[in-house]
Amino acid sequence: MSDMQHQASAPEAQAAASGLRASPSVAPATAPDMRQRIDEIIARYDRDPNHALAAMQDMQDAFNYVPREGLEALSRYFARPVGQLYALTTFYKALSLEPKGRHIVKICAGTTCHIRGGENIGAGVTRELGIKPGETSADGEVSFEEVHCVGACALAPVVIVDDELHGHVTLEQLPEILACCHAGSAVAS
Repeated sequence: MSDMQHQASAPEAQAAASGLRASPSVAPATAPDMRQRIDEIIARYDRDPNHALAAMQDMQDAFNYVPREGLEALSRYFARPVGQLYALTTFYKALSLEPKGRHIVKICAGTTCHIRGGENIGAGVTRELGIKPGETSADGEVSFEEVHCVGACALAPVVIVDDELHGHVTLEQLPEILACCHAGSAVAS
């Protein structure tokens, strides 16, 4: 390797091997703020590796995802490989390695919701928001997720917007339910 080529640090090499990318939504000007917030989150915990999941949940709450920088900091703090923390992050549906929108819309894809028209409701959400399950709008305002049973089968089909559950949802109700996602957003209705 020539002197001009970049040699990856151990955390960078580990992250690359586990499929992690640098957090694209973090502009260089905000990186010091993010690092400071990550350090504040980690400082709440002693060095017991059993606290890594709780720290990742706090990062998810603070940033709407677990940034690569957070996993690397946790790796150093808890003396655990980044790959091990990556595996934890990808195992739990509540954690994300990709930035989520300010508004999060979830459609239940459980059996009861599916039987009671959940698939049509999901297609309606896609039409309303212009994004498919697993996507975030280009402006970063809205993420749309398909989740497995939310435990509200008696209310099927169910849509959850920003942790507010809406039951017995019909296509006609979607514009009103999703109105908060359009306010100040570039997402087409």
